[in-house]
Amino acid sequence: MARKALIRVRFHGAVGEVTGSRHLVEALGHRVLLDCGLIQGGRDERGRNAAGFGFDPSGLDAVVASHAHIDHIGRLPLLVRRGYAGPIYATRATADLARIMLEDSARLAAADAERDNRGRQRRGEALVEPLYLLRDVHDTLRLFKPMDYGERREILPGITLCFEDAGHILGAAIVELVVEQSGQRRTLVFSGDLGPDHAPIMRDPTPMRQADLVLMESTYGDRNHRSRRETIDELGRVLEKAHEDGGNVLIPAFAVGRSQELLYWLARYWKEWGLERWQIILDSPMAARVTELYQRHTPLFDAQTRAMFEKGPHPFRLPNLRTVVDVQDSMAVNRRASGQIIIAGSGMCNGGRIRHHLRHNLWRENCDIIFVGYQARGTLGRQLVDGADFVNIFGEKIRVRARRHTIGGLSAHADQGQLAAWYGHFNGHPPVALVHGEDEAREALAGVLQKQFRARVTLARARGSIEV
Repeated sequence: MARKALIRVRFHGAVGEVTGSRHLVEALGHRVLLDCGLIQGGRDERGRNAAGFGFDPSGLDAVVASHAHIDHIGRLPLLVRRGYAGPIYATRATADLARIMLEDSARLAAADAERDNRGRQRRGEALVEPLYLLRDVHDTLRLFKPMDYGERREILPGITLCFEDAGHILGAAIVELVVEQSGQRRTLVFSGDLGPDHAPIMRDPTPMRQADLVLMESTYGDRNHRSRRETIDELGRVLEKAHEDGGNVLIPAFAVGRSQELLYWLARYWKEWGLERWQIILDSPMAARVTELYQRHTPLFDAQTRAMFEKGPHPFRLPNLRTVVDVQDSMAVNRRASGQIIIAGSGMCNGGRIRHHLRHNLWRENCDIIFVGYQARGTLGRQLVDGADFVNIFGEKIRVRARRHTIGGLSAHADQGQLAAWYGHFNGHPPVALVHGEDEAREALAGVLQKQFRARVTLARARGSIEV
């Protein structure tokens, strides 16, 4: 006789794509939402983000945020604006980062709406409103309930939550939900975004042993990263050749995680790569705030990074590092055509100050662009990685003459082999639903899990469900 299901998961986002994470867990008459992220990339990005959630926000009992990347928390203020008033559980570092990320997101939404409305006024079209406002963000932040890694808390009758280290960015967590009723017990594990093994700064993802159902990301489910040694050697060679050619180096980088890791490597190889010859620019007010926050959470770092912070060279205090916050100072960066390593957001070039730097440098033959993270379909970064000869930035058509380099070994995501190895720690190889990945990546990872572990794999589909 089949045992009674205690958990049903309905998939509302990040299925067949890598942004917009949103999964609804129904258990014991309660509704718990895992993540509520922005959709990034694509022509209808604004419309999809403004659309309904697929459920009534006021009917939720709890929200659990796996980490603070905007594609996992970016729609939380809209959820609150539309009626959610319950707790939002996250690790302490994620709760701290959420303030920075969501305030920035609200400001960008306001700026985008203002820019769009200028054109709409000229065309006599109806004006649009920002997705949400700063007051919505502040209403959202008041709902956060911080937790420590390894802490177990009953968040609803019969439902216990625990966070374990995902090794992805500061505060990133694997989510474990345990549901118990009348002597029956089910464990749901949601990977969140998993970091690679042996990456700098963050600790490795925690091996998990017990689950009845695993929701697992699959961003890089179809490929393995180059070794970190090869990757760092390549980065050094690119910087050396760029110096010989006499141009600027542009590195689109997320303000959380990637910017700090880049500074780590620049500090570690500062002498070997002759980096005193460069002006290193961190052009991101958000990255500056995040970097300060990282220094308040050093107990979460791995041992090697803690030693580096204590003995030097300190990654965030390099002698030729200039952190740019003011808009006028950012504009001044583009008056120099050479000698600068410019790290700026956003990581997929779909917003932020990197677009201004690209506009001023893409057409230069001696410019180098280094992509160090995933570029989702529909983003400017993906167009450049795919070899576009021309791109449109702020309504201007720009010829791309700059050299493009994709250095995937610096990804903050686990690759195919590491994802499979993480799943392999589970006793009995429970059913797994693959989320947060394009279909090609999910299909490839599903094949590996089926071959290695005879796993029962589901490719989650929008509005589909699975129960255990």
